[in-house]
Amino acid sequence: MHLDIQHLPDRGRFQAMVDGQVCVADYRLSNGVMAITHTEVAPQLEGQGIAGQLVQAVLDHAQAHGLKVSPLCSYARVYMRRHPETQALLA
Repeated sequence: MHLDIQHLPDRGRFQAMVDGQVCVADYRLSNGVMAITHTEVAPQLEGQGIAGQLVQAVLDHAQAHGLKVSPLCSYARVYMRRHPETQALLA
């Protein structure tokens, strides 16, 4: 499933609407580091790769803008651990 992910920088959020549900990856930006603080996908939508696409959108944004990433959210930590190509982004 390909998501239409929106970046809402004023809210520190990447989000997508899936089946009427808002799915999010929240972050805080400080001193060139995007701290991923929270990911949330409705329980009925879990297991479809939605959270992974949201976290990847955050990581793509960080890379494109020369930012580092601090995965404070447990999902983001596991995602980055499972994708060694993202390790260069770690703060």
